[in-house]
Amino acid sequence: MRGVRALCVALLLAGSALLTGCDTVGYYYQSVSGHLSLMAQRESIDQAIDNARQTHNDKLAKRLEDARSIRVYASRELGLPDNGSYRVYANLKRPFAVWNVFAAPELSVKLKEWCFLVVGCVTYRGYYDRDAAMAYADTLRAQGLDVDVAGIPAYSTLGYFDDPLLNTFVGLPEGELARLIFHELAHQVVYAKGDTAFNESFATTVETIGVERWLADAATPEIRAEYAIYDARRVQFRALLLAYRDRLEKLYASPVSDDEKRAGKRATFASLQADYAKLKASWGGYTGYDRWFAQPLSNAHLGAVASYLEWVPAFTALYRRDGGDWARFYADVKGLAREPKPAREAALRVLAPAAESDANGG
Repeated sequence: MRGVRALCVALLLAGSALLTGCDTVGYYYQSVSGHLSLMAQRESIDQAIDNARQTHNDKLAKRLEDARSIRVYASRELGLPDNGSYRVYANLKRPFAVWNVFAAPELSVKLKEWCFLVVGCVTYRGYYDRDAAMAYADTLRAQGLDVDVAGIPAYSTLGYFDDPLLNTFVGLPEGELARLIFHELAHQVVYAKGDTAFNESFATTVETIGVERWLADAATPEIRAEYAIYDARRVQFRALLLAYRDRLEKLYASPVSDDEKRAGKRATFASLQADYAKLKASWGGYTGYDRWFAQPLSNAHLGAVASYLEWVPAFTALYRRDGGDWARFYADVKGLAREPKPAREAALRVLAPAAESDANGG
């Protein structure tokens, strides 16, 4: 039973796409073995703290203690699941938990989907090994697709396993650590099969509102000030990318020739780089997003960012409509998740203008 459960979850998370032939066997194997290897490295958070102190790694010990307090807050104040997740720790000895491959057509920002045995269709395919992800990305590029290989610091097993704190994210600033834990726990509350934008937008809404409350209730003035700067930059970064995604979407939908679209695409990405340079200068030279802009950018990069934000205004409006009552909010979101996708999206579109009206003081 344990092996079957592990197989199902590993396939669910790492991407058991409906493939053919040897590709199926190899992909299933890396999904299962990668997930089980990660889980086998877990230790209790108390043991991890003791080990860190014994090796004089005071920074890690302090951050694990911070994570333990954040985890208590998540269930007590935000109504997030009270289970073993993020009460264990694993050092993977690598910078990311998984590498996700995103792809889009040459003249579209709509991401390619892979259909999974357990969770329906999603807009990425995950690998526990970076080289394997890059090799698969090369096969997609050979098909003429735009590709993004993104390192992912954490993922959720949707409550099937006790998800660990990982070395890939535990060293984040305290406010960022809280944000990530709230986001991943939110995936255990609601999951709509085959709807990446719904699931990620919901988790992003929970993380955003949750961190605002945590900062007010539990953080020091120094942590609040640090987070305010960090978050303001992230908001500006995302707004920049979404604006350029919209610009490309309009270009690709226009009646001009494909050659004109290709030229417009090149000009648009050049303009994006120039606008980022201006934004960076306004931050006093902060380099936190340099690595993202150092790679060859493509439609896939902009499409991946959008999936996390599409329905955030709608979910924010629903939370406010529910009076900030987490239990009521989660119940309403679960109700939406049970609806067919067209009905779900129609309901979210109705909610989104309410969020806009609230933001404008209407």
